Amino acid sequence: MAVKQTGRKVYKSMNGRTVDMDLLRQKNELTPAVGNARVNARGDELGPGGKIIKKREDVLADFYRDHPNKVEDESPVVKKQEQPVETTPVKKASTKVQKESVQESVQDDEWIEDENGDFVKKGE
Repeated sequence: MAVKQTGRKVYKSMNGRTVDMDLLRQKNELTPAVGNARVNARGDELGPGGKIIKKREDVLADFYRDHPNKVEDESPVVKKQEQPVETTPVKKASTKVQKESVQESVQDDEWIEDENGDFVKKGE
């Protein structure tokens, strides 16, 4: 698996020498790591004599395949829509009541504008 490089990491040492960290990492990619991990700098498993037994890609594939806490891939289950049981005309009746009450309130509260620009009730 190739890692996408965003930019070269070039640093200056205290003595003024330039150190290219990406180049240094690539040069020492196959060098065994320090310690008892038996891997190289890339992450490959090493056997006797420093030979590569398992590549990094295989190690990662095994880990993700056998990981105990992995989440299973599931496709979403689409349930069939049930046919609605008989609907009651409650909604229709309530809308009629609301329309009638709005019309009554408009008729009762009709305001007109007088010559001063004030709003007064229609019979006053």
